[in-house]
Amino acid sequence: MSVVDVPAAFSRDIKQFVNYLRLEKGLSENTVSAYESDSRRCAEYLSGAGLPSFADAKLSDLRAFFALLANAGLGSTTRGRYLSSLSHLYRFLVATGRSEKNFTEAMELPQKAQRLPDAVSVADMQRILESVDTSTIYGIRNRAILETMYACGLRVSEVTTLRQRDVLDDVDVVRVFGKGSKERLVPIGGEAVRWILRYKTEARAQMLSHADTDDVLFLNHRGRPLSRMSIWNIIRDAAQTAGLTQHVHPHMFRHSFATHLLEGGADLRAVQEMLGHADIATTQIYTHIDREYIKEVHTLFHPRSHR
Repeated sequence: MSVVDVPAAFSRDIKQFVNYLRLEKGLSENTVSAYESDSRRCAEYLSGAGLPSFADAKLSDLRAFFALLANAGLGSTTRGRYLSSLSHLYRFLVATGRSEKNFTEAMELPQKAQRLPDAVSVADMQRILESVDTSTIYGIRNRAILETMYACGLRVSEVTTLRQRDVLDDVDVVRVFGKGSKERLVPIGGEAVRWILRYKTEARAQMLSHADTDDVLFLNHRGRPLSRMSIWNIIRDAAQTAGLTQHVHPHMFRHSFATHLLEGGADLRAVQEMLGHADIATTQIYTHIDREYIKEVHTLFHPRSHR
């Protein structure tokens, strides 16, 4: 159905709305086309319900339109786009005096279904860690890397840039520089500390080929910092050796860290602080948590925190 199949008031409003988007807002043609299509679809529904214009629609009419979209199988993302389009349309109509009220303001954007992050079980994590052959200096390094990532919930970029001076093993804390170089202190369990110390004692010196390492903790066979792909490969090989059929990637260590702490009874705020989430909307209430309390939570609830 084209726009000419609806009452003239709908056609006029859509045409002027499109001109406004294109000329005054300077939106791209793809965006303008999407807004026009969504508005036209709504006009077709309202017209079919016996309404002569957008201005005559009530909140119940718009909700019925969105219910129809949902029943037609349109996902939450697409319905969210429709709501955005109609919200812009009604703001335009109100601003130009064509409608008295914007009923879309009373409607909530359809929520996207949240996909739970992947994590491995505590038992599978233990299998991964213990699958590493530590009879070589690289095996010792790999075990230290995996233990550290799991103990602290580190991102790949954080573990590759971790420096020796950032591991404060005398107080069981690691200084981490996350996204935007934002610094946070994360407790590190006894198992990870033990493997880091063994790596530094038995392996790291043998990997040094020159002094220009910038104190980076984990090195490759040329004495250089490890790449992100190297970490991926270390985790992939360990998971395969452990016999896991699922694809295990570095971020799963971070998700597993958080999941296992929460399943063990840890306070959500403490876990958020240890993860160092950058979104201030989710982290601002956690910024004043006592550091000793954070360490206590980690010690009590992380499966491998005890020396």
